[in-house]
Formats: sequence, structure tokens, C-alpha cells
Amino acid sequence: MLKEFKAFALRGNMVDLAVGIIIGAAFSGLVNSIVQDLFMPIVATITGGVDFTNKFVGLDNAVTATNLAQARTQGPVLAYGNFLTLAINFLIVSFILFMIVRMMNTLKRKEEEKPAAVAEVPRNERLLEEIRDLLAARNGPKPEA
Repeated sequence: MLKEFKAFALRGNMVDLAVGIIIGAAFSGLVNSIVQDLFMPIVATITGGVDFTNKFVGLDNAVTATNLAQARTQGPVLAYGNFLTLAINFLIVSFILFMIVRMMNTLKRKEEEKPAAVAEVPRNERLLEEIRDLLAARNGPKPEA
């Protein structure tokens, strides 16, 4: 059974999947940094520095706090701010991934459009062609039958 598990775990597809997951995790960190460090400050500037994560509506008259954490202790709240932040992050990440895939497809298309390089004729074939041409020149044209 241990042998079977080893064969399963070390199979090519499993290793490829593991590599993909690790690269995906690293890429996720990169994309999250782009969103949080580059794009969210721009969104915050456009919206006047509004912090969406603390936005909520109290569902009970007892909720009087202005901070989400305190409001949750006072009663039920509809915390739409976190959802709004995640939705904006999703749109930004989706757009970034779209642009990356689009750029990769453009590069791939350009690669496919390049004319195929003419394969160099091997040296032995060139020599045979030269010998054929020399023999044809020495013997003259073939008579027609």
C-alpha cells in the first residue's frame, strides 16, 4: 500500500498540481499586494478616503455605535462595508488578471504569426545535390525517349 501511495503522490500530474498551487499562492500574494498597496489607495483617494470596512446599518434601535466592532456587541448589524471592500477587490483583481491573460494571448499570437524558420539543409544532402548537378553537367542532358 505504501508503494501505491508513493506512485500516486509522485505521479507527474500530482507534482505538477503541487507546483501550480505553490506558484498560485505566491501569485496570490503578489496580486493582493498590487490591490492593497497600489490600487486601493487610488480608490480611497477617489472616494475621499472612505473606509468601507466599517460601514454598516444597525438592524435594531439599540445599535448606536459608530464602530462596527462595538455595534456588533450592541445588536444585529448589516455589515455591508466588508462586502463592498471584497467586491471592489474582486473587480480589481479580475481586471488585473484579465489584462495579464490578454497580454499573454497577444504575445502568443505574435509568436504564432512569425514565419517558420527555413530548416537548413543537412551537409550530406547538399553534397549529394552538388554531385548530382556535376554528373548531370558532365553527362549532358538526357535524351528523350
